[in-house]
Amino acid sequence: MVLVAERVQALAVAGVKELPEQFIRPSHERPENSKAVEGVTVPVISLSQPREVVVQEVDKACEEWGFFLVTDHGISPALVRRLQEVGEEFFGLRQEEKEAYANDAASGNFEGYGTRMTKNHDEKVEWIDYFFHFMAPPSKVNYGVWPKNPPAYREVTEEYNKEMLRITDTLLELLSDGLGLEGKALKSALGGEEIELEMKINFYPPCPQPQLALGVEPHTDMSALTLLVPNHVPGLQVSKDGNWFAVNYLPNALFIHVGDQLEVLSNGKYKSVLHRSLVNKEHTRMSWAVFVVPPQETMIGPVAKLVDDQNPAKYSSKTFADYRYRKFNKLPQ
Repeated sequence: MVLVAERVQALAVAGVKELPEQFIRPSHERPENSKAVEGVTVPVISLSQPREVVVQEVDKACEEWGFFLVTDHGISPALVRRLQEVGEEFFGLRQEEKEAYANDAASGNFEGYGTRMTKNHDEKVEWIDYFFHFMAPPSKVNYGVWPKNPPAYREVTEEYNKEMLRITDTLLELLSDGLGLEGKALKSALGGEEIELEMKINFYPPCPQPQLALGVEPHTDMSALTLLVPNHVPGLQVSKDGNWFAVNYLPNALFIHVGDQLEVLSNGKYKSVLHRSLVNKEHTRMSWAVFVVPPQETMIGPVAKLVDDQNPAKYSSKTFADYRYRKFNKLPQ
């Protein structure tokens, strides 16, 4: 593995005027050559509606987009702001302080402070630094890798984790209903009370040539669901029918991504959304993503009740650990 020589934030702080070569995307990937469709908005779903309406809207959004925004979810805006503040404070620390939390992704240890690593010099690098750690279940949490500074980081993140567990349960029940399954079916298939929540704080500093770079290249998430809150700086785009669509910032909304594991469990009815992140010349973009994933040895395949002679299984069953290994190393699934 070849480590990017310098953190992206450090490059931005140094005031680089031109992108280093490793960040310049091939022509067909550049935002200037693959613009988003104008005038189309992604689904926005209020959880305050009658349950049957919410189930129908969530089902339709997952089938057609693999993505939607949720409002009226019950998470305090003050808590989200505190979460954002402690994340901003961490990335505002001196570089030496942040490096004390550096991960070792080359050895498979992704928890901590990181920058994209590449397997060879020919691979392009994303304009992003990040901080990653487990939030649940308790058996997976290693507080030793959580930031000690700012001092409120642990308290705020643990409070936010409780809300993420609650919302995850709500969403999985709605999705189970949409698929015609018993309400706890998807949660059970994903590991029940041992479902894991992973927090990734994405930090995209100002970029000198944003038209040539990407914060995150096009990808689908390995998770079952991803629950994300961004700051106010736009940049997320999702793909539908071969076109890119910009996702506008909506205060107090949760951005919900369908991930690969839910696509498999639903036997392809729900789509794992292809998405990418753009960067900004003047402003720092940040997002707080919570990945809902099964334990490593959980077998994931199409739910039996969704498979019959007219709708045969479209995916083979495999452990999440096997799936993750194959996807990370770009091996056939």
